[in-house]
Amino acid sequence: MSKKKINIPSSLMGGSYITQEETLMKQHASRSLFIGIPKETAFQEHRVALVPSAIKALTVAGHRVMIESGAGEKSNFSDLNYSEAGAEVVYDVETVFKAQLILKAAPLSTKELDFIDHGQVIISPLHLPTLSKSHIQRLKQKKVTAIAWEYIKDDNGSFPIVRILSEIAGTSAVLTAADLLTTTSGGRGVLLGGISGVPSSKVIILGSGVVGEFACKTALGLGADVRVFDNDIYKLMRLKQNVGHHLNTSIINPIYLAEELETTDVVIGAMHSEVGRAPVVVSEEMVSKMKKGSVVVDISIDQGGVFATSRVTSHKQPTFLVHDVIHYCVPNMASRVARTASQAISNVMIPSLLDAAHFGGVEQVLMSKDGLRHGVYTYKGCLTNEHIGDRFEMSSTDINLLLSNYL
Repeated sequence: MSKKKINIPSSLMGGSYITQEETLMKQHASRSLFIGIPKETAFQEHRVALVPSAIKALTVAGHRVMIESGAGEKSNFSDLNYSEAGAEVVYDVETVFKAQLILKAAPLSTKELDFIDHGQVIISPLHLPTLSKSHIQRLKQKKVTAIAWEYIKDDNGSFPIVRILSEIAGTSAVLTAADLLTTTSGGRGVLLGGISGVPSSKVIILGSGVVGEFACKTALGLGADVRVFDNDIYKLMRLKQNVGHHLNTSIINPIYLAEELETTDVVIGAMHSEVGRAPVVVSEEMVSKMKKGSVVVDISIDQGGVFATSRVTSHKQPTFLVHDVIHYCVPNMASRVARTASQAISNVMIPSLLDAAHFGGVEQVLMSKDGLRHGVYTYKGCLTNEHIGDRFEMSSTDINLLLSNYL
């Protein structure tokens, strides 16, 4: 009996069907981290870079965390809380700065620069208004990789730490204003939300970004009569959609704004400038026509303020009077609720720290994570932030080019 020949198509006989070597998924070489958290000494800085629950997540994963004694006290976290979470509590700040990765809740001070070793990694706020050229030069000399909180992005392209602190500032501003309106605080003696038979207080919010949005939500939640001013129509439309509540909005027309200010109880400045100083939209003449005992809260004071009458104040002496109008102009509002702010910052930082360990170190995670890479402003002796370079007339190098050379 003859065997029948089976014709096999040539397409099935190509090289792609020849047995190939097994290809395995590339594994990252995990690396344990050594993290140091010094006690903040900056004026009125009450936050801490990581809370005990965040440190517990790190130590359980095999990482070493060292914290200076008392670092969490102002946020109501004791040394015992940190010790029980697995952190090493030490009493010498220089010892903390021996860690390979330093986390701070305030910008690196001039004194702390003396403790920095060559090649360390620093993650902290940058605070451009107080930054100096000599500070950048010393970071370059010590070949420090410095990452700014303000510039770190998430996978959606937004700035998570800036956003969360803006949420805190917007909410805190309204609660602070509500307290300042009381008779015992020297205000008009009115309740922000009003009661049955008594009209609500009137609140004006200048700016419809994240800060303005959360100020608006908080004021509406307390029952206030809210009006929002901004020159960005798209932002005003988005705000009305996000709030889901009837809202009076307007562009910043000086004539209409002046009329509204004469009858308002609270004005909140929540405008931000991408390039330098915040715009001054309320003149001293406008302030002079406001009601006696009304309240101004200028959240934009860290960029100069949006009121012509604003000047920087502190948590110890937060207010002053101009034309019998109470002004509250404290730059670091989030520090007023230090525990909440510290927890919020920790929630953002922990995934990045665990990623750094998983990918085998900071350089490796910077290669893989665009958002964290965006926060780098000095890298191993090179300035990588073009804006800072332009400001101080210093040359800068693209971080992507530097990292490609590293590999």
